[in-house]
Amino acid sequence: MSEESKKDSMGSDSLKMNFSNFVLSLNASALIHLGDIPDPHSKERTVDLAAAKHTIEILEIIKTKTEGNLDDEEQKLLDDVLYNLRMKYVKDIDTQKS
Repeated sequence: MSEESKKDSMGSDSLKMNFSNFVLSLNASALIHLGDIPDPHSKERTVDLAAAKHTIEILEIIKTKTEGNLDDEEQKLLDDVLYNLRMKYVKDIDTQKS
């Protein structure tokens, strides 16, 4: 099998797992739990705030444990993802209380 065939059958190089893709994967998971994007399997939008909170907490642990070890781009991505998820989570909590 040629190298190109291996790339095609196993996915493109852009899907290679690295820190940024890992953070974006957790972001997508949280957005699914917040109901912002549909679940890829069921195609339905459901809200599970406990699962969203859990995923946000995982990202917070990652932020703490990687302090001083990320490049500027990775740090900005992690900070931006956490900020945006926290804001969406708080908005959803407020919406449920109303």
